[in-house]
Amino acid sequence: MLSLLSAYEESFGPLRILRYITLRTLLAAGTAALIGFVIGPWLIAHLRRLKFGQHYDDDRTGELASRFDKKNTPTMGGLLIFACVFGSSLLWATPNVWVVVALFVYAGLTAVGFRDDYLKVVRKSRHGISSGAKIFWQTVITALALAALLMHPTSATKIRELWVPFVKYPLVASMPIAALAVFVYLWIVGFSNAINLTDGLDGLAIGCTITVALTFGIMAYAAGNVKIADYLLISFVPGTGELTVVCGALVGAGLAFLWYNSHPAELFMGDTGSLALGGLLGIIAFMVQQPLTLIIIGGVFVWEAASVVIQVGYFKATRRIDGEGRRFFLMAPIHHHFQKLGWPETKVVLRFWILSLIFALAGLATLKIR
Repeated sequence: MLSLLSAYEESFGPLRILRYITLRTLLAAGTAALIGFVIGPWLIAHLRRLKFGQHYDDDRTGELASRFDKKNTPTMGGLLIFACVFGSSLLWATPNVWVVVALFVYAGLTAVGFRDDYLKVVRKSRHGISSGAKIFWQTVITALALAALLMHPTSATKIRELWVPFVKYPLVASMPIAALAVFVYLWIVGFSNAINLTDGLDGLAIGCTITVALTFGIMAYAAGNVKIADYLLISFVPGTGELTVVCGALVGAGLAFLWYNSHPAELFMGDTGSLALGGLLGIIAFMVQQPLTLIIIGGVFVWEAASVVIQVGYFKATRRIDGEGRRFFLMAPIHHHFQKLGWPETKVVLRFWILSLIFALAGLATLKIR
């Protein structure tokens, strides 16, 4: 909200610089990182005192046992990311319907993830909130967010447009509300689960999230700038430029969290982080008219989720044929497959980061190829 001080530039000229989204994005990233570095050690120590670690027994045995031995490392690190993103966004983003909805979805899913992690810690098992309860709250959050977008005059028309990569006009000018609701729900829930599945190695999920957030920060800036949007032949969505500030805060928060989550991790994000980050990226992709581009940019997340679907589907199909289920991958999600092949954890993470960067560049290329 410090951007509102630009209204007083006549009294103090330098305040006019707060009108620039690029400057506020850099300030948001720096502020988020600073918050993370300041409260990170305190949060880790506090979670350790409360014994909020992954106490449940891991069923992985054999040669990979030591590689997967991450018991008692504090979880709920998503609280650190949330404090950084939310606090920094409130400081530097100018409030509008896009920012409010994005932060609402993020806060709501953080609460759902926190409840899930908390119950797992209390019960000392893998089971948190029930699947039914999780789906219910995800549905409520999606419905409220979509209702806000459909009722606000700034976003009511734009949110119903469906744009696809490589096409310079909306594929659907006005989606039916029912179809839009299902689409948004699948994106929020799908990418929440995809990041949750990716969060299996130190630094893997947050490193890829930083790349995706940085890319969507660029896309949000382009969508909110009439000249750039017109030049690139993409949808101009007034006000979404402020989502660049939110993405910048997420990048800064991600870097701070990566400091503690890098191998060997001192803190895990848990469902508190993964569910919320997936939902935040999913809703931002919709608001900047790039939902399908998220599949490209978030290719690592899609790959991880697809590997689980393939593994389960192949196992069930072969079990029906010969009575003995077989595995397509040595282990799913796919990052564990490469560990089974003998790759060190750090090599898997670094190579997946490289892939994430390649996917991000491919996603950015869709802005120009139309």
